[in-house]
Amino acid sequence: MTHPISVIISTRNSPEWLEKVLWGYENQNYKQFQLIIADDGSTHQTRTLIDNFRKTSGMEVEHLWHPQNGCQKSRMLNRAVMHAEGDYLIFTEDNCIPRFDFVKNHKNKATPNHFLSGGHSKLPMCCSLQIGQEEILSNDAFDIMWLQSHGYPTYAKKLRLIARWPFNALLNLIPTENRWNGHNASGWKSDIISVNGFDERILDGGEDKEIGDRLKNSGVRVKRIRYSAVCVHLSHIFGFDDSVITEATRLIQNETKSMFSKYTDHGILKS
Repeated sequence: MTHPISVIISTRNSPEWLEKVLWGYENQNYKQFQLIIADDGSTHQTRTLIDNFRKTSGMEVEHLWHPQNGCQKSRMLNRAVMHAEGDYLIFTEDNCIPRFDFVKNHKNKATPNHFLSGGHSKLPMCCSLQIGQEEILSNDAFDIMWLQSHGYPTYAKKLRLIARWPFNALLNLIPTENRWNGHNASGWKSDIISVNGFDERILDGGEDKEIGDRLKNSGVRVKRIRYSAVCVHLSHIFGFDDSVITEATRLIQNETKSMFSKYTDHGILKS
């Protein structure tokens, strides 16, 4: 069966969190999507998790893997793009649990010559550990009252979790940086291939911002859906820190922006 949408989850050695994310996709109210796990060199524990999940859920999960060799996330994402059968691709990560309407909202907001930029509500570790299958399938994991009763800070941003139509559509218009967010973004496969996918020279994070700039340079516009396509971001002891991006990556990002680059020679196709 060919699906119109492919969901690509990037992962690396995070089986406990990935299992929660898979439960979120099992609970989607729109089921016509291909699920691909782009695995950047995880150990056997991730493969075992996926095998066990397939047996209990009946959901088709495609696991793409290569041996660990430093950070090769961009390479794995390019492989997933070319493997995807959908014309429309949703990208996310192994620590972002989607609300039940996540895929449907990406599908409904998809527009020709646009990519969609979503966001997340970041959870503290205490909430992250207490969320299980029951909380995800019942949608308690996205309920602000449940979250606050389990340690979610009262001062934290809550609008992404509580906004509903038509208010979420209005909130999506709030000005913010127009960028591709690797944890919650989507676009047309043809647009991504036209800019030659992700730049595989980027080895330490920041690949999402760079491909987003190339897409914009090529004329693909951005539509924000931060208050429509909702996911909760599980806490990582060692989360991504933008400050650790190397000077080499900064140079690639800055060159793409200053040169108005629309294509990389270091992506899906190599020069």
